Amino acid sequence: MKYNFDEIIDRRGTNSLKWDPKLIEKHMDVKGEDLLPMWVADMDFRCPQGVIDAIKKRAEHGIFGYSMPLDEYYSAMNYWYQKRYDWEIKSEWVINSPGIVPALNFIIRALTDPGDKVIIQQPVYYPFKSSIENNDRVVVNNSLISKEGKYVMDYEDLEEKARDPKCKLIILCSPHNPVGRVWEKEELKKLGDICNKYNVIVVADEIHSDLILSGNKHTTYGVLGKEFENKSVICTAPSKTFNLAALQISNIIIPNKEIRDKIEKQYIKSFMMAPLPNIFAIDAVHSVYSKEGEEWLEQLLTYLDGNADFIDVFVKEKMPNVRYTKPEGTYLAWLDFREVESDYKELERKISEDAKVVLDGGAMFGSEGEGFIRINYACPRAILEEGLIRIKKALFK
Repeated sequence: MKYNFDEIIDRRGTNSLKWDPKLIEKHMDVKGEDLLPMWVADMDFRCPQGVIDAIKKRAEHGIFGYSMPLDEYYSAMNYWYQKRYDWEIKSEWVINSPGIVPALNFIIRALTDPGDKVIIQQPVYYPFKSSIENNDRVVVNNSLISKEGKYVMDYEDLEEKARDPKCKLIILCSPHNPVGRVWEKEELKKLGDICNKYNVIVVADEIHSDLILSGNKHTTYGVLGKEFENKSVICTAPSKTFNLAALQISNIIIPNKEIRDKIEKQYIKSFMMAPLPNIFAIDAVHSVYSKEGEEWLEQLLTYLDGNADFIDVFVKEKMPNVRYTKPEGTYLAWLDFREVESDYKELERKISEDAKVVLDGGAMFGSEGEGFIRINYACPRAILEEGLIRIKKALFK
């Protein structure tokens, strides 16, 4: 089946957090019916037809009682991870969660005590920081280093911080949001060696793992070796890959039984039981972790690759003072506007109020992101072009 990612679908009036003007005003304090949203990390594409068919079939049954995944669910997961990442997952390793951010909160509470420290690598997805602080733990920042636009890990600083006995966890963003790095196997092993040396558990958020652009390869933390797998929690979900965020399903993979029992106990303390997945999500997972899902994903990745290249050409030709390195993964572009506007707050104001484009300002991801902008380019190319034209007109008059 051939999918049309150029199709523009009006998402207004669907309670879309990304597109509904009232919700944008509530969350971003920006008003207007003519806003062009490129902020929330979901896609403006229809999901695979198989998902729609599966949900219709389930809805027509008419009874929406309590549901739990059966062996077929885990077989579909295992098919996907074995084929794409050469990782065999056992069903008993998996805890279902309504999302990765809720899971992070439970993981932090299960594996640390108030006052303990958790390492993150800013600029990074901002709920990492808030999940730590909201649970009365201490954020320790191992900042990434930008070398000519390519971000790398600061291992010397990481070791200095990991040796503190109060540091119990590191939350690894892999692939990295917002900078777009797909960490190479040796980079991950070097991080893992340091963490194992100081008994720091690695919590890997791999929600973007399927969204890898041409010339790059994702290595899941689970395949590095038993010594790494045994001291890790790997957070996965089909939601970013197949645009299923509202179905609220993620799969937390925990090979170590002792760690898994602690996390499951934390869920039970809160819910009286392990969380039950959304009934529609179960059928959706069966549908997408399949050959049909692979076909849709390959077409999507080709389109996203084209969008990332489109940004590159546009920036070089029409915004030469903006610095952009094509991401290796995710559908998020990380653009450096510091040579254009020295005041990052004024930069963000011009883009939201003058350009009428709704974006995530880089400061949300840590002070290292001040002067940067994150653009979600998982949209039809005509929308992407319109957003870039608006930004250019607002900043380069």
